Amino acid sequence: MRDRYESPLSKRYASREMQSIFSDDSKFSTWRKLWVALAQSQQELGLDITDEQIGEMMAHINDINYDTAAGFETETRHDVIAHIRAYGEQCPQAAPIIHLGATSCYVGDNTDIILQRSALLRIKKLLVNAISKLYEFSDKHKALPCLAYTHFQAAQPTTVGKRAALWIQDLMFDFEQLEFTLNNLKFLGCRGATGTGASFLSLFDGDHEKVKLLEAGIAQKMGFDKVYPVSGQTYPRKADYCTLSVLSGIAQSAYKFSNDIRLLSHMKEIDEPFESGQAGSSAMAYKRNPMRSERIASLARYVIAETLNPALTASAQWLERTLDDSANRRIAIPQAFLAVDAILSLVINISGGMTVYPNVIQKHLNEELPFMATENILMYCVKKGGDRQKLHERIRLHSTQAAQDLKLNGSDNDLIARITADTAFNISEEEIIKLLSAGQFTGRAKEQTEEFLIEVKAIIDKNRELLGENIQITV
Repeated sequence: MRDRYESPLSKRYASREMQSIFSDDSKFSTWRKLWVALAQSQQELGLDITDEQIGEMMAHINDINYDTAAGFETETRHDVIAHIRAYGEQCPQAAPIIHLGATSCYVGDNTDIILQRSALLRIKKLLVNAISKLYEFSDKHKALPCLAYTHFQAAQPTTVGKRAALWIQDLMFDFEQLEFTLNNLKFLGCRGATGTGASFLSLFDGDHEKVKLLEAGIAQKMGFDKVYPVSGQTYPRKADYCTLSVLSGIAQSAYKFSNDIRLLSHMKEIDEPFESGQAGSSAMAYKRNPMRSERIASLARYVIAETLNPALTASAQWLERTLDDSANRRIAIPQAFLAVDAILSLVINISGGMTVYPNVIQKHLNEELPFMATENILMYCVKKGGDRQKLHERIRLHSTQAAQDLKLNGSDNDLIARITADTAFNISEEEIIKLLSAGQFTGRAKEQTEEFLIEVKAIIDKNRELLGENIQITV
């Protein structure tokens, strides 16, 4: 369809799996499954519904007559009524009992919950794969020293693996929130026009217990063990905010990861994957732009901003029901899932194919290490009989002059040469080199990473059946 707008999320970024979850086939077949579950549960509780009627409905769950439904919707301006009539044309025996006692939100809202559950499970799979890829990367480079930064100014050394552990830790937090949200998803049930269940109470001649059993039976058939205890016509719209908050959290973590990769790419310490025929720029053939990381950043901003939609929708609801949520939710919720699907696919792709350049990393470390070693040099010289206060002042002067030469003249860092030439320190170049190489000043970076990765591996092992996602990136 080149004569109309198509969302880039579907055309360019998101996986077929996530697109399928929010497709018309998935949506309207779920409506029909809900109508079947309603009829089955009503039959089980004594209403006059035959096996033939249910069998007829079951036979037409997936062969949706879209053209017929579209015709009815043009006439009625109501999508649920249109699909009830279209389903009824395919199921003439069952037509009188389809949607019996229900209101539109019975199929609309319960389907939304079901599809969000499927989408969250898809996100869970991608998240586990992303964590697994970064686990492998972190474990491989847990002892590789690199320069760490605060304020993007050289600070103390860390390791490449420890830095990756920070990325993993963010995603682990997101995983916990995702698990919590999945485990606490609730079914709307069958509540009627204002959430009181009045129509169903009438169907069962005032039998409250049967109304409760009806709702429990439908929920069980649709795979839910929790139902909202109270509701208006719709399920609470705060639930959408909680779900999209999980997606926003993942986007935030991925955004941070992508920004770090972009900075490291600039410093030529790490490259994201780059195919042999890939072009970085239409003008500058030598460039290797970190475009996948940039795409993560771009999509992540969209998801983070999108979270405002369900927040506003939840706050703007009137009493038991208003319809100003509908158009917004049709766009905001699927699009956020599609975007996070694309984001995590990119994280997996990058994490599994990053190139690390140890020589460049060591070069940057060596440029700054003399400054970082001054405290060790000071203590060493004091032990040899030097005056701590005098040596501290000498180090301050030498460090200031060396840093000034670096910035003004582009000189190499000659701080070590300055110190060895200063007789006040009484230290040889060999002694300083030994101090500089001792442990590379990375503290417990390697050990912290190893200890943390034990926790990460436990989560990966627990979800090992989710591993092995085949990621295809359209660049």
